[in-house]
Amino acid sequence: MGSSLDGDAIRLTDVVKRYGDIVAVDHLNLDVPEGICLGLLGPNGAGKSTTMRMLTAQAVPDSGEISVLGFSLPRQAKQARARMGVVPQLDNLDEELTVRQNLEVFTHLYRVPKARRAEAVARALAIAQLTDRAGTKTADLSGGMRRRLLIARGLVHSPRLVLLDEPTVGLDPQVRQDLWSLISGLRDDGVTTLMSTHYIEEAERLADECALMSRGRVVARGAPEKLIKEHAGAEVHEHYGPPERLAEIEAVAHAHGFPTRRTGPSVSLLRAEQLPESLRDRLGPPSISRAPTLEDVFVLLTGETVE
Repeated sequence: MGSSLDGDAIRLTDVVKRYGDIVAVDHLNLDVPEGICLGLLGPNGAGKSTTMRMLTAQAVPDSGEISVLGFSLPRQAKQARARMGVVPQLDNLDEELTVRQNLEVFTHLYRVPKARRAEAVARALAIAQLTDRAGTKTADLSGGMRRRLLIARGLVHSPRLVLLDEPTVGLDPQVRQDLWSLISGLRDDGVTTLMSTHYIEEAERLADECALMSRGRVVARGAPEKLIKEHAGAEVHEHYGPPERLAEIEAVAHAHGFPTRRTGPSVSLLRAEQLPESLRDRLGPPSISRAPTLEDVFVLLTGETVE
């Protein structure tokens, strides 16, 4: 039987995955300690979903090593899958079955002992707040309820590790908030969670740590507040104006070592609290002074935008 290595539920070492000429995952190194929620944050095409597919052995790396709960993938994928829960991005529920029946099928697939199956289903229904919908056909559920059922299905065997691939994509804000409460409860129960997302607020709200991913690699990692302090400072100045003025502000800031990001008709100058008085006078007063965000960090490090 496998056991976690040095307290890590997941470890990827120098992992590469190519699709033809496209390098989807590029020498990725990533570890997920037991008991935390790690947010894998990045835009579409960053390599998040490919990483998730390799962790479930749906894709095999071209090189590198993957360990999940102490089991080497893909060789010991069966043992690892039996101990993890997976919530896919795409809805693959059986629409002809009821909510309860969908869960019962997975108690068999996960080999939950017969004497514990009813209890396991009841627990999963309660966690997902679907107890009163147990007899409803899946085809009749709303989008938010279907997503909750997917999460319940991934938890029906009380896994040590849960993989959430874009868990709230395509849902309206209120439903998203409800699911955030559900996912937060997993962390409170000590379940190790790896969650891929391209929603900044989702990562900030749920993750103990965030790994910012771009072009198949992790470009920064840490607690959200740590990443913000390290890369964006404590204050951001936003300057609005014509393109030539914005270009001038960028040139002056960069010449003095201050990072900026362009957003439509404005330039945001990061670490503005460190501006010397002479440079403040040269740049002029900002249109807006605000606190930095995780989005500032992501755009600064990757040059890409996220939601």
